[in-house]
Amino acid sequence: MNLNWLNKKNNDKLIIFFNGWGMDDGVVSHLICDDYDVLTVCDYNSLEPLPDFAEYKTINVVAWSMGVMIATIVGVKCDFAIAINGTPYPINAEFGINPKVYKLMELGFNEDTKDKFVAKMFDEIPANFVAPLRSTENRKAELTSLKAYTPNLDYKFDRIIVSDNDKIIPTTSQMNYWKSAENVAGGHCIFYNYTHWEELL
Repeated sequence: MNLNWLNKKNNDKLIIFFNGWGMDDGVVSHLICDDYDVLTVCDYNSLEPLPDFAEYKTINVVAWSMGVMIATIVGVKCDFAIAINGTPYPINAEFGINPKVYKLMELGFNEDTKDKFVAKMFDEIPANFVAPLRSTENRKAELTSLKAYTPNLDYKFDRIIVSDNDKIIPTTSQMNYWKSAENVAGGHCIFYNYTHWEELL
């Protein structure tokens, strides 16, 4: 895993962001941190326990896409956890991406197809979108690594957000799992609809 502090100013409130597959900090770098320290987690080619965050009075988990499953596995103790456009079973015919579709994406991901995935994340790509800097090889390997993980269903989320036009993890598949969720307009990546992290909490 790759951990990076977007904001580290000894605040007493922490946001831990579990990113989606293939992404890096760019997808949330525009969000204003206010009085939160913000730690981002990405690159799930390997998983490790996170450090102890005992110095924080409040810990919030924001998990997006494949990061929803990873958050359940890593299992950070927190005061509030939100799942955005993902489920604990992101590679699943009923609750996530159909495994046949996922396999085609895994086999076909390369320099020529990576931009097609980005286009599918949005209804319209935002002008200030920052494309991930991770290598194509690293992102493709992550697709394979993600298939080996098993979620921890004891981990609970306090808020669920599901977009009405998710072309990555289909909206219907997410609703099959969650049954009830807060629905918002848009595609798979909703972060450009917000300016502050606090809006998600």
